[in-house]
Amino acid sequence: MTIGRREFVIGATALAAVPAITQAATPTRKLGYAIVGLGYYGLDVIIPEFAKCAHSRLAAVVSGDPAKARRVAAAHGLPERSVYSYATFDRIRDNPDIDIVYICLPNAMHAEYTIRAARAGKHVLCEKPMAVSVAECEAMIAACKAADRKLMIGYRCHFEPCNVEAMRLARAGTMGKTRYVRSEHGFVQRDPSKWRLNKALAGGGSLMDMGIYSLQAARYMTGEEPVAVTARESTDRTDPRFREVEDMIDWTLEFPSGAIASCQSMYSANQNHILLMGERGRIELEPATRYADNRMWTGADGRERDVTPAASGRTQFAGQLDHLVTCIRTGREPIVSGAEGLRDLRIVEAIYRSAREGRTIRLASGTKA
Repeated sequence: MTIGRREFVIGATALAAVPAITQAATPTRKLGYAIVGLGYYGLDVIIPEFAKCAHSRLAAVVSGDPAKARRVAAAHGLPERSVYSYATFDRIRDNPDIDIVYICLPNAMHAEYTIRAARAGKHVLCEKPMAVSVAECEAMIAACKAADRKLMIGYRCHFEPCNVEAMRLARAGTMGKTRYVRSEHGFVQRDPSKWRLNKALAGGGSLMDMGIYSLQAARYMTGEEPVAVTARESTDRTDPRFREVEDMIDWTLEFPSGAIASCQSMYSANQNHILLMGERGRIELEPATRYADNRMWTGADGRERDVTPAASGRTQFAGQLDHLVTCIRTGREPIVSGAEGLRDLRIVEAIYRSAREGRTIRLASGTKA
């Protein structure tokens, strides 16, 4: 399950070519998505993006709130038969308008709804983290394989212009041999009632949320898979927000080339930063992974050049929605497939283990603890 430098180069090249591929390969019919979960992300972030898509459209909504689901459907011109509850979800198999299911649910629900969607004959785009355990990830991949359906994980930064350009520069060796990557992501989670602070729903704390951005950046900036991880947690358990999950966790990844990545996630401070340092210079993004307005610099030892990547003509969200359509049309694997999500969860489990046991965990074959 490891990815070497060559595969990362191929992936970055394919990523850069996504707009051209989708423009050329897709027939006139837009493929229909069912959005599962009408919380903030599904309703306010993803659904408006269909207006910017060339090859994707909203076809159905799934929610535990029937009145809300009907309102959303009516606002987007969807018929009553395109509204589902979680109890009636499996009936999507009978709706030919639905080609893909986009799962925007709490982490602990990802596996169940991915498997149910695959069994209903639908392709799946599942939000990150892929699931709450390696075992669940493996079950999701197996279900989609058995149904001959595509499985893609919502790693939107692989379609975000600054991150795409940073990957290209790193892969091209512009900064020389990579020696160090730093990636820190966090925000102030103020409300103790949020599901992200409920371990049963989230699977963990900041690591299972903002930490995925830090981990992904370390991997796609180095172009390598880590061989060891050392982690440490810092959490005030008297704080009502953190009775079940961690607040801050930092970890160091060691890579086969000798490069080191220093990563952090937190729920008690705002941070959004990626830095790569090579033998000849550096690449820096701050903010790095926001929904919009990310910034990027390069230089020998500072922010000497402000880099503005060429516009792709679409947002990162529309890019990922249309990318899965292209993969379905062409038979290609998504650049952020279920295998990519599984790799992250294997490392996440090793990070938690290292912090719990207070020791370095070796990652056999680059991923397995």
